[in-house]
Amino acid sequence: MAEVYLKEHSSPIKTPKQLIVVVVLCFLVTVLGIVMIVLFVTGGLKIDPKSSTMSEEAVARRLKPVGEVVIGEAGAPVPATAAKSAVAAAGGAVQSAAGPVKSAGGAADGNKTYSAACAMCHAAGVAGAPKAGDKAAWKPRIAQGKDVLYTNAIKGKNLMPPKGGAVSLSDADIKAAVDYLVGQAK
Repeated sequence: MAEVYLKEHSSPIKTPKQLIVVVVLCFLVTVLGIVMIVLFVTGGLKIDPKSSTMSEEAVARRLKPVGEVVIGEAGAPVPATAAKSAVAAAGGAVQSAAGPVKSAGGAADGNKTYSAACAMCHAAGVAGAPKAGDKAAWKPRIAQGKDVLYTNAIKGKNLMPPKGGAVSLSDADIKAAVDYLVGQAK
């Protein structure tokens, strides 16, 4: 039989002191590695109260209201309470994107209503909407009569939603916009 030589297993750690040093170093290296990864991912923990993003002007700009109340065509911003009293004194209503669009006398303004609620589709002919001023497209519609046009505009037809999607508008506002569109097509 052949002789088998077994080599004894040996370790670089020979004393208990060396074992303690290796365990402590493994723990510290792991913790430091995790901290470095966290700092890398989060971009650090630098919050400087004097930075441009934390300045009082920048914070005020971010907290600024989205809209302002404006009276008239080229009016300056006015506080809401002053705007309400001015509108009440004039007997009219404030213009909004989908709200009533009336002149100071209270009569509906077809052009402003068209611009606020109808132009999005009728200016470009979106989804089959007849373009404003297109005599050929409006001729068969005008032939049906204004009552049919009013009803279709107020209740909606095909892809056009009721009142062009501006449901807060009054029937008089919608009729004024229809009259404006019919006037453009004649």
